[in-house]
Amino acid sequence: MKPSCLRRSTAAAALLCGAALVAPAWANIARLDDSTSPRAHVRSDFSNAQAMDGHVVVLPLGRIEYRLAMTPHMGRRARIFYVIPANVAGLRSPAGMQVQWRGSGAFASGSGRPGDRVQVWNGVVQAPWMNETFDLTLRIDPRELRMPAGSALSFESFFEIETLP
Repeated sequence: MKPSCLRRSTAAAALLCGAALVAPAWANIARLDDSTSPRAHVRSDFSNAQAMDGHVVVLPLGRIEYRLAMTPHMGRRARIFYVIPANVAGLRSPAGMQVQWRGSGAFASGSGRPGDRVQVWNGVVQAPWMNETFDLTLRIDPRELRMPAGSALSFESFFEIETLP
């Protein structure tokens, strides 16, 4: 291959890669309304904590039901993300907590740390409401906690939708 052809091929490949990186910028991102969910705020007092080893405590939080308003997005191709807030009161760093969930409906199971945005669904929005239940578990490194005695670990995860062109 001639050097000029190689340069054109490399430039074309770079342009395509750049376009692929920019494509998500065309998407419209919004926080989903979950205000009709029975309990979106997660709170735990460590009464059900189970020590796994010297550095990890497992905290089962049980089933959390979410009811997401989808009417503004009906008929659109979309991706839904589970967002764990970056700041959790009493937690020194994101490395100190991992949130694990098991979906019981259309949403994928997964895990993440504070500040993560994890895709849980992809498809065309077909209905005005999406109902999902997550079985939530926290894995906590107690060395990363700075909480007053007797206080509860509390945070509010949420969902974002990315509608695609």
